[in-house]
Amino acid sequence: MLREKLNDALKEAMRARDMASVGAIRLILAKLKEVDIAARTETSREGVPDDRILSMLQGMIKQRNESVVLYEKGNRPELAEKEKAEIAVIERFLPQQMDEAAMAAAVREAVASAGAKTIKDMGGVMAALKARYAGQMDFAKASATVKKVLAG
Repeated sequence: MLREKLNDALKEAMRARDMASVGAIRLILAKLKEVDIAARTETSREGVPDDRILSMLQGMIKQRNESVVLYEKGNRPELAEKEKAEIAVIERFLPQQMDEAAMAAAVREAVASAGAKTIKDMGGVMAALKARYAGQMDFAKASATVKKVLAG
C-alpha cells in the first residue's frame, strides 16, 4: 500500500515538474530498495511490510533533522533548507503524528496492559508501543515518557 503510494507520488511529482519532490521521493525509493535487499532471504523475495517502511521513513527524518542542526551550526542555511524540504516531503507519507497528550495516554495504557512496574519492564512496553503506533509517535519522546511513568 505505502509502496504504491510512493510510486504514484513520484509519477505525480514528475508530471508537475516538482524537482524537489522528485529528488526526495527518489531518495526514499532508493533507501526502500536497500532495505528490501537487506531483508531478502533464500525463501522470501518479497519487499518489507509497511510498518518497516514507516520505521525507515522515521529514520530518514531523524537523519535529516540531525543534518539541519549541523548545517545551521556550520552557517550553511541553504543546505539546512534543502534538508527541511526533504523532511516535508517524507512526512507526507507518514500517518498523522500523535500530540503530547495522546502519546502520554498511549504510554499509560501500554504500561497498564503490559503490567510494567519498573524500568526493567520498559522493553516490553516499548515493543507494544512500536507494534501498535508505528509511524504515529516519536519513540524517543515516548521512551522518556515511559521512564517518567515507571519511575513516578
